[in-house]
Amino acid sequence: MRTEFSPLWLSYRKIQSDVKTVRITEGHDNTKPALTAVFELKSALGVMLPGAGIVNGDGEYSVTLSVSSGLGSEEYSLDCTENAAIIQGGSGKGLLYGVFAYIRMAVTEEKLPVYKGGAAPANPMRMYNHWDNTDGSIERGYAGNSFYFEHGQIVVNERTEMFARAAASTGINGIVINNVNVRAEAREFILERFYESLTRLSEVFELYGIQLFISADFAAPIDFGGLDTADPLDDRVGQWWKDCCKKLFENVPNLGGFLIKADSEGRPGPFAYGRNHADGANMLARALKPYGACVIWRCFVYNCMQDWRDRKTDRARAAFDNFLPLDGQFEDNVILQVKNGPMDFQIREPVHPLFGAMKNTNLMLEVQIAQEYTGQQRHVCYLLPMFREILDFKTYSGSEKDTVADIISSRGKFCGIAAVTNTGDDFNWTGSDLAAANLYGFGRIAFEKDIAPDVIAEEWCSLTLGSDKEVISAVKSILMRSREAYEKYTVPLGMGWMCKPSHHYGPDPLGYEFDRWGTYHYADRNAVGVDRSGNGTGYATLYNKPLSDMYSAPESCPDELKLFFCRLPYTYVLQSGKTLIQHIYDTHFEGYDEAVSFAEDWKKLEGKIDPRIYRNGVDRFKMQLDCAREWRDIINSFFFRLSGIADDKGREIY
Repeated sequence: MRTEFSPLWLSYRKIQSDVKTVRITEGHDNTKPALTAVFELKSALGVMLPGAGIVNGDGEYSVTLSVSSGLGSEEYSLDCTENAAIIQGGSGKGLLYGVFAYIRMAVTEEKLPVYKGGAAPANPMRMYNHWDNTDGSIERGYAGNSFYFEHGQIVVNERTEMFARAAASTGINGIVINNVNVRAEAREFILERFYESLTRLSEVFELYGIQLFISADFAAPIDFGGLDTADPLDDRVGQWWKDCCKKLFENVPNLGGFLIKADSEGRPGPFAYGRNHADGANMLARALKPYGACVIWRCFVYNCMQDWRDRKTDRARAAFDNFLPLDGQFEDNVILQVKNGPMDFQIREPVHPLFGAMKNTNLMLEVQIAQEYTGQQRHVCYLLPMFREILDFKTYSGSEKDTVADIISSRGKFCGIAAVTNTGDDFNWTGSDLAAANLYGFGRIAFEKDIAPDVIAEEWCSLTLGSDKEVISAVKSILMRSREAYEKYTVPLGMGWMCKPSHHYGPDPLGYEFDRWGTYHYADRNAVGVDRSGNGTGYATLYNKPLSDMYSAPESCPDELKLFFCRLPYTYVLQSGKTLIQHIYDTHFEGYDEAVSFAEDWKKLEGKIDPRIYRNGVDRFKMQLDCAREWRDIINSFFFRLSGIADDKGREIY
């Protein structure tokens, strides 16, 4: 495991100030996060004010830290003048978040902040989901090996603590450390031999206000319990889990619960016994409830044996059809974790209809910052604009507050948002330095409900790259244009997929077209797209009105989702006024040209940013351009050969 690592956005620097002495007054609750808050503040001030001393008596500048019963547990307030700062939190965790906010302002403004305000977290649960395996590999990992695991063992070291610091600095309060496809030794995390190492890790997390979660195996009673069944309605199975959880929670503090993937992509689950997901989730929830813990049950369930000849079966419907009939039947410590779209983290797909349909169940939004289908951290693809669109999506579910952001934040303490992380043991944690903007940005948008993607981008640039305004402006511009550029040169109009099977990198228009996974575009010489209206698979009808009407008709369906919902001829005229085929040609050329401009703009930063970051960017942009060119030429050629319609601008299509 690599021992060198970047400080990410916690690389503090000297700010403009003549302050020579600072007095810090403490009035907190002595919890671990509160003590960490004091440590973090003193450490940051030592770098930002290198000539200043921390004094016990009078100081030119004073900072008061305290816990206030008038604030929510994780809420903080700041009252900062030129001579003093009062940082309050509703608990030690709130105080820690307030300290990090104060430091962030000082670094980005390059001076001691003058500010009055605060923030309460938008979501009760704000989580990273790691897909790390105990052998050190990471499923969909694009930044080296795991820093949690090595040779089947849990690793707790300086790097673990650094990651907890970075997570807490953006407001993350829960981390799942292992892959949802539970493998090898990870299946034994619930057993005695891992108690000690889990405890050491949970104690590090606790310093930063983070709860530890583990992905557990639904079939554990068979694997380790000596039972011949994992039937959730079998009393022996329920008792085994109760006994297991009793020992686990008595021995491992700060444990938040389990993340479960069941009856999906070969994972065991209640379907094997003729039971439903409520049966399975509730059995585990009852075992966890005495400890204030929860079970997070993923809704990524679909028919993975679909016949490509079948035009009515639709993978996009699967989670809705499986879970909506169970609304209101789950225990209050069950959370259904729903992907942002109905397929699988594509660059563009509609928001999942379950958010507007399940009104009596705890829900958690799951997004992916591990760029599986969005360039795998070789291409720059800043995902916060997408996350903002998802959170702001109006579901028309009948309530005045009916956006996705409203729904995932308003159902008690067990709801919120989770991201599949993009981290590994590379020096810079995320493979591409620019990919760290997604890691940082997810935490910020999970905590502050209305924060804008461009504000987050500017913050990250300033914290990571330094104070040069031209550098910040240039990199922010690259980030803010990158998602649209990636969409253009890969799969516009909501088609999705068209990538190489298994590893999902690079273009392959027919890669999944005749496969069992149900990710079809049905392109032929006459038309392309999937009819998901009531006359087709019926998926569009799963939304509340007026969305169902809008998505069901080609003339009202937004262009960016046209081929997800509609099957159309190549000559169909889009709302933009272009024919469908010309839109495909134009966007692929435009997207590639944008990628070229990113690389050129980056090269202008030589000598202005950290040389290591600069070289990383040069290398990654070369990878992006090579792949973007392939996407442009292969997708355009594919549709030209099918349709026989030439580009009306006369550009070369092979």
